[in-house]
Amino acid sequence: MGVSGCGKSSVGAAMGALLDIPYIDGDDLHPAENVAKMAAGVPLTDADRWPWLDRVAAVLAERAPVILGCSALKRAYRDRIRAGAGGPVRFVHLAGSREVIGARMAARTGHYMPATLLDSQFAALEPPGPDEAAITLDVAAPVPEIAARAVGWLRTGAKV
Repeated sequence: MGVSGCGKSSVGAAMGALLDIPYIDGDDLHPAENVAKMAAGVPLTDADRWPWLDRVAAVLAERAPVILGCSALKRAYRDRIRAGAGGPVRFVHLAGSREVIGARMAARTGHYMPATLLDSQFAALEPPGPDEAAITLDVAAPVPEIAARAVGWLRTGAKV
């Protein structure tokens, strides 16, 4: 989980490879209307996100074990995912500065999410609380290191 450009796809795919389980990109689960809004530079509302979050939870319920990259920016979003997943959900929060993540977004090509929406993502972000099954990792580290730390945490039982 984390703001756009934090490395969810790269780290998620690396985690999936380490664990030999599938990685699914939550961006692929957005309805076309959401993608069009974001591509036009319009931030999604909670009403836009609820059906998408329900689909994320359904995929987790149907395909577990799986690594699924999803922004899950707010506690309410994570709660909705947990409620619909039908089993335990653990979150790896990829955190970094606005400058680092903004530079990554500016350098990437072929993604519908414009860098102009990054500030709205940071404004909405509610980092996981101490009562959530979550770990926060700094995106400044290399992807293989982040993935290895996340997998190590998951293998310990991913206790809070």
